[in-house]
Amino acid sequence: MAYTVLARKYRSWTFDELVGQEAVATTLKNAIKSGRIHHGYLFCGTRGVGKTSAARILARSLNCLKAKGPTTEPCCKCESCTAIAEGQDVDVIEIDAASNTGVDNIR
Repeated sequence: MAYTVLARKYRSWTFDELVGQEAVATTLKNAIKSGRIHHGYLFCGTRGVGKTSAARILARSLNCLKAKGPTTEPCCKCESCTAIAEGQDVDVIEIDAASNTGVDNIR
């Protein structure tokens, strides 16, 4: 059996579960509720603060198939939500600065 890092094993699935980033969670929830979702978001900070978790929750909120549109409460059970959680959704691309060190690499 393969070892899984605790941060991945117990990753937050909803905005309410996101610990230590309450201000970010509230801001993203308010953007979804008001319908003012921007075309791009940049999550930055030191290692282990919840950047990937927040980004994946936002992606699930915007792509959840059970909701009629963007929702602050993704179902976390539909095909889209599980694919995003596993990093296999073709519509959600995770670009990290460690692997993509220049503009040409990101393109």
